[in-house]
Amino acid sequence: MRAVSYAEFGGPEVLHVADRPVPEPGPGQVRVRVGASVVHPVDLMVRAGRFPAPLPTGLPYTPGWDVAGRIDAVGPSVAGLTIGDEVVGFSPWLQTTVGTHAEFVVMQAEWLTAAPAGVPATEAATLPTNGLAAAQALDLLGLPAGSSVLVTGAAGQVGGFLLALARSAGLRATGVAGAGDREFVESQGAAFVPRSDGPPAVPPASFDAVVDLAVVGEPLLDLVRDGGGFVAASPPLRPEPVRGIGVHALDVSPDGARLGDLVKLVESGDIPLRVAEVFSFAEAAAAHDRLARGGVRGGVVIVP
Repeated sequence: MRAVSYAEFGGPEVLHVADRPVPEPGPGQVRVRVGASVVHPVDLMVRAGRFPAPLPTGLPYTPGWDVAGRIDAVGPSVAGLTIGDEVVGFSPWLQTTVGTHAEFVVMQAEWLTAAPAGVPATEAATLPTNGLAAAQALDLLGLPAGSSVLVTGAAGQVGGFLLALARSAGLRATGVAGAGDREFVESQGAAFVPRSDGPPAVPPASFDAVVDLAVVGEPLLDLVRDGGGFVAASPPLRPEPVRGIGVHALDVSPDGARLGDLVKLVESGDIPLRVAEVFSFAEAAAAHDRLARGGVRGGVVIVP
């Protein structure tokens, strides 16, 4: 099979299309013929050799976390999934280095769920990683309906899903984003606050919780009420708690059942799927370069 690969760390130019053996599913696993997957900022960091923690296996790597595709083979002890099913799923690459930028990928069956009906693979692939990140951030906070939450980086992929999920859960969301993103933020039912060089200009203790996707950091704690909640973008970025604030960090886990809940919200129109640009395997370097240039509003999608 063909797969995007790199055998050394460096710039986008190290990416190439390589021949790899077609993987076989084991117990509890299925093989998916990949229709589309997505490039994430962490992919650029790992490719450049700048990831701050050891990885489970060495080079060469095939990157990729999300998958939208069709089940092509089923291993023993798999129930509820059959050959031909259209599915989406999240592969925890940092734990397994099993990448989805390939023609086929083997994944645990419980990491997958039925794809949203009538949605092209290029759009469906934008849901798993970032949708689960948004859902799990709100799960960490456990906010009751009517609570207020501030989201930085609100126009990004995770931020957009967060605003939509907050609206669906009856939360009062405020999104911090660039001036050009005001229309999108407000379209998700959130109040808009323009991005600035420091913390947003809102009164102290204004919110029940903050989700800090833009990595503003510790100063945002001043905006959370005593005993409120705070979610950092990753464990290394988690500030020390103050005033009884529960401080959490995103560490996205595969969860087919939770992803199934998100698929239903896509099908009902409650969650928008956004695609910035689509690239072929042969254009993987250009995809990485596009994401690195910033200003992306939607998924940078890779297709075989």
